[in-house]
Amino acid sequence: MSLYQRIREEAARRADALWAVASALHAEPETAFAEHRAAALLSGELEGAGFEVRREVAGLPTAFTARSGRGRPAVAFPLEYDALPGLGHACGHNLIAAAGLGAALVVDAVRDGAPGTVLAVGTPAEEGGGGKALEVEAGVFDEVDAALMFHPGVYDWVRAPLTAQEQYRVAFRGRAAHPTGNPTEGVDALAALIELFNVLSALGRRLPEGSHVQGIVSHGGTATNIVPEYAEGRFGLRALTTAALDELAAQLRTAAEGVALATGTSVTVERASVRYEHFRDSTVLSERFAGHLDRAGITLTPPVPGVYLGSSDIGNVSGRVPAIHPFVAIMGADGSDHTPEFAEAAASERARGVLLAVVEALACTAADVLRDAELRGRAWEDLRRAPA
Repeated sequence: MSLYQRIREEAARRADALWAVASALHAEPETAFAEHRAAALLSGELEGAGFEVRREVAGLPTAFTARSGRGRPAVAFPLEYDALPGLGHACGHNLIAAAGLGAALVVDAVRDGAPGTVLAVGTPAEEGGGGKALEVEAGVFDEVDAALMFHPGVYDWVRAPLTAQEQYRVAFRGRAAHPTGNPTEGVDALAALIELFNVLSALGRRLPEGSHVQGIVSHGGTATNIVPEYAEGRFGLRALTTAALDELAAQLRTAAEGVALATGTSVTVERASVRYEHFRDSTVLSERFAGHLDRAGITLTPPVPGVYLGSSDIGNVSGRVPAIHPFVAIMGADGSDHTPEFAEAAASERARGVLLAVVEALACTAADVLRDAELRGRAWEDLRRAPA
């Protein structure tokens, strides 16, 4: 019996148990850094299968690693399991977690003690907290040859067009005054912040494809009869590449400092979030995954040019380790994630079928990585050629 056939049978044998895990996560959604039940369920499944589990990795209470084997080659499965406030698993992370869990269990069961490492990584807080980014900095993905995951979506796309993003807090300080009693004594911090919005609006008209700035006023004063001495805005920045994001952040800082100089205020510009790097796709591994998934009747295509699907901390992993993040549809292209309808789809019969197909394809891809040195070399070469 071929290795792929053994993987297929092992995945089918575990299908009901994996769907039970996905359903349990869906029924009890937990938000960023509070995924205690999810982390306990997933790490417990892996520990029960003989994996060596470490909890609270990278100083994160709901992060963990589960390892089987030692040394290189090594393949990692990132498991996302945080939900969205008020929407539950409207991004389908219950399926991501169950798929990574299943693939780790399946590939480990069929490799018959072959050298290398199978690593499942519990990665909390993808929806804004940046668990993977923090784990990368802590070295969790060091000595790994491939990071393999998928994301449920509304498209069947072989790779993920995910941009780089971060948020900044910009605070202007002026001088309070009564707007009629002593108006000339006031230095209006809110007026400075509003002027920054105007400058950024003009800047936005000449930004390159994939770059944009979106801001809100987070503090605009305390009373209408006081010239605001303090005003604060929060700005979300996105760009096609991490290098382009750095350039955009520098433009934000230059604009804020110019406005402060013109208005007589002072300004501070501080990063207010973990930076998500852009996703660098490992073409050779994504194509290998797509080939395995095609056997289940799901054909992946390249993404539509000019369409970008947000950002994710898998980008930070992909800058250090060959990585894949294909999208596999669980509802029609007229839908969208981060909606109640998508949350419902993440517990549907279609999602159940996708889960089984993806577990098999992820496990087959992982087996290829573990036993094929030439494939690993090509994957690392992909990464070396990726844009910064």
